[in-house]
Amino acid sequence: MTDADTLTTPRIALVTGGAQGIGRAVAGRLLRDGYGVVIVDSDPEAGAEAAAELNALGDISFIATDVADELEVRAAVAAAIGQHGRLDALINNAGIGRGAPVTELSLADWNRVLGVNLTGAFLCAKHAVPHLRAAQGNIVNIASTRAFQSEPDTEAYAASKGGLIALTHALAVSLGPQVRVNCVSPGWIDVSMWKKHGQARPAELTEADHRQHPAGRVGTPEDVAGLVAYLISAEAGFITGANFVVDGGMTRRMIYV
Repeated sequence: MTDADTLTTPRIALVTGGAQGIGRAVAGRLLRDGYGVVIVDSDPEAGAEAAAELNALGDISFIATDVADELEVRAAVAAAIGQHGRLDALINNAGIGRGAPVTELSLADWNRVLGVNLTGAFLCAKHAVPHLRAAQGNIVNIASTRAFQSEPDTEAYAASKGGLIALTHALAVSLGPQVRVNCVSPGWIDVSMWKKHGQARPAELTEADHRQHPAGRVGTPEDVAGLVAYLISAEAGFITGANFVVDGGMTRRMIYV
């Protein structure tokens, strides 16, 4: 690809888990910023809805994919390259949870959570990296403040998100300077209205929910999307291997009962 091609060809982002929640907000933000976006998601219904509704913002497509399956990931990346000829950003957002007491958490559920949340990010990076190197691109992993603090019975989720932060700095060192890799760890982000039609509902938040955040409110998916957009921009060119907490200050607040 020549410099002239780079100037005239729209940048392309692949967003995993992009059909709902934070991923959908990221997809919308990047479309507004001029990116073409490929949504990868395991929910065909949600993916089709998101692609149809975001189509007015720009070039968007949806590929049904289980990110824990390497053959499906390889095929999705190949399809994205076949459509667009390039890849400039990978946003590893796909994630699931399986809450259960550790004595009752099945190995299958443990493996499934780590497979989607952590192995999925590895697989997507593995197959996207050759194209990201060619574009001098970026990876942003979406972890969680659960990597640093927990509620009971969230061992699999916490372990997967902690691993994702470690994967971030490992990839940053391995792939630099051609590819920058960063991580965003959201706190309480209300996604009630960012789900597919059959599950979307008005937020049920109290004043107490908002007040416990030093920022004065619960977070929104747009709060995360704005930071992702910055991290893959040229303005963030000296930032790699970093993790950014987006939680309204909640993890910095000491709470005494």
